[in-house]
Amino acid sequence: MVADGAGRTPEGTTDRGAGPRQTWAALPWLVRSAVVWSACLVMVVAGLYLLGKIAVLLAPLAIALAATVFLTALLDPVQLALRRLRLPASLAALLTVLLLLGVLFGVGALVWNLTAGQFSELSQELTQGLRRTREFVTSTLPVSDQQLDRLLDQARQGLGQGSVDPVSGARTAAEVLGSALLALVLLFFLLKDGRSMWRWTLSRATGPNRSVTAEAGRVGWRTLGAYSRGTMMIAAIDAIGIGLALVLLRVPLAFPLALITFFGGFIPIIGATVAGAVAVLVALAAKGPVTALLVLAAVIAVQQIEGNLLEPLIMKRQVRLHPAVILVAVTAGTLVAGIAGAFVAVPITAVVWRVIDTVQQHRQPRTPAPDPR
Repeated sequence: MVADGAGRTPEGTTDRGAGPRQTWAALPWLVRSAVVWSACLVMVVAGLYLLGKIAVLLAPLAIALAATVFLTALLDPVQLALRRLRLPASLAALLTVLLLLGVLFGVGALVWNLTAGQFSELSQELTQGLRRTREFVTSTLPVSDQQLDRLLDQARQGLGQGSVDPVSGARTAAEVLGSALLALVLLFFLLKDGRSMWRWTLSRATGPNRSVTAEAGRVGWRTLGAYSRGTMMIAAIDAIGIGLALVLLRVPLAFPLALITFFGGFIPIIGATVAGAVAVLVALAAKGPVTALLVLAAVIAVQQIEGNLLEPLIMKRQVRLHPAVILVAVTAGTLVAGIAGAFVAVPITAVVWRVIDTVQQHRQPRTPAPDPR
């Protein structure tokens, strides 16, 4: 039946869906595409916002789970090497966790012995460096002391949350300790039974979705493992390179600054920039502007060598992300969950991207092979 101009069929019945369908079809294709994509974007953003709110409400559990998955991907090769020695799964997982604890406590003791009396000096050097930077800014730029003080006060108000509450501090310490213990227990079970858990999950998938899920899971896990190990190697290289430059330039507190550089390397781009700025400020306070410029040159050189030469060799091509994507991911993670969000934002983005790419490749129709006749 064909509807007339009033939206009625020849028999006189009204086709109620004809009006909206005709109106939608009459819209330009660009408008229809914009409406559909905007609706999809709103749904995705709303889902991510809801997940972020849930993660913030369950922050200790979320941090423990993120640390567990990251450490499992990092230590999985160690556990597999122990399994090749015919060790039981439980013993291999236990030895891997004990090895991690030994390394952490050993490095912590070494760092404490070398830097326990230097962090207070580091704070004083940073304060002096900031004072010299303030004098340089006010003497060379059209900024008065009052304007700079006003900007600093606004920054402190934005970062600070009032006076320190002892009860809140004790609660935070208890949450951190509980999250660490939970992460260690979950790490043991994931190293021991992670593969059997994954096989059980795949057994619940049926049809063609099973092969796609299996391939996406393998790709995501390989991406996370490559990212965790590559990031640790790159952070260590940055710390060693910048630490050697500080030692050669006789900048004090070289080891604490190298340690800050190592931890900053786990936050791509932003972490390295902040760590380099701290080293330059200390050099400015201790040795003057010439040494500070040399430290700045060394920091830039190390980061350029790492970004253009070492990172392509260490990181697989599938793991690397565009710097713009990294900046957006780190910023979003910081806004949602602070420093913890900045740590996990980039690996989550890399894994999600690789999983989506794998699923899309499986859904693309494969062209049949040409007939050899």
